[in-house]
Amino acid sequence: MHTIDLRSDTVTQPTAAMRGAMFEAEVGDDVYGEDPTVNALQQRLADDLGFEAALFVPTGTQSNLLALMAHCERGDEYLVGMEAHTYKFEGGGAAVLGSIQPQPIVQDADGSLPLDKLAAAIKPVDPHFARTRLLALENTWHGRVLPPAYLQAAHDFARERGLGLHLDGARLFNAAVASGVPAREIARHFDSVSVCLSKGLGAPVGSVLVGSSALIDRARRWRKVTGGGWRQAGSLAAAGLHALDHHVARLADDHRRAAYLAGRLRAIAGIDLLGQFTNMVFVDVPAQRLRELDLHLRAASIRISIGYLPTLRLVTHLDIDDDGIERTVEAFARFFG
Repeated sequence: MHTIDLRSDTVTQPTAAMRGAMFEAEVGDDVYGEDPTVNALQQRLADDLGFEAALFVPTGTQSNLLALMAHCERGDEYLVGMEAHTYKFEGGGAAVLGSIQPQPIVQDADGSLPLDKLAAAIKPVDPHFARTRLLALENTWHGRVLPPAYLQAAHDFARERGLGLHLDGARLFNAAVASGVPAREIARHFDSVSVCLSKGLGAPVGSVLVGSSALIDRARRWRKVTGGGWRQAGSLAAAGLHALDHHVARLADDHRRAAYLAGRLRAIAGIDLLGQFTNMVFVDVPAQRLRELDLHLRAASIRISIGYLPTLRLVTHLDIDDDGIERTVEAFARFFG
């Protein structure tokens, strides 16, 4: 029985077609700018999202870090959500490596940062304070799609106050598919966007940062400084190009399966459904039964992220089919039955 892994959409395996594209990729030395497949991927995403340039990097964490370091200088500050990935889950890299101070803002339930709280957090021009230079948003955030009207309002807010605007768009294409708009329509509000290829799109590794030519030039230098320069990376870039060609529209299947899973789990006594957003389902279960539930699901060849909190996140992706959803529902029903 194959394992149903709902821990994250980062656990996907490359498809046979993707492996074939990787095997056939033309490669060169990317540090010299000579890898044609890397160059094609960078140009593809820059064009698709409406930017001048792009940079292929190993991880989304590094892509966000390079963006922050390209936007800000030592002693500068960026405004960011209290529960945002760039603030909470990236090792404090902006502060540790960039000497950039984060100013966290409590997010609203939809992931947006209230504009009045942002305005109050901007520091005066005074030697006592860090210089507020950048606003960083995340879309999707815990599966939630930022409202289009908010994106425009945040853009206008940043422009009025002379701030740069960065998007952690690790799951940008989930947001676009859920909204029924091209990803470019979301990206157009921002000065830089980080897109992850190894989450919902199913590539084995890699993210791409897009922005102006000047910003990407700065980011390329910081990529080298942080050890992110790579050589014949075209095989990995080929996986990203294949994902863009074949795995974007099918994100709707992940969203549909997540909605179905949420509906079925809602009907099981002992499970408190907190919500379903794009490809993520959030449930609460009795904290004292977490360990027992984990063992039960593992015995059924089902993996989910279980920690010390009763809130569980179940994530659908391209390796989860309808049968996998049914097996998951049946396993939960047996446990709580």
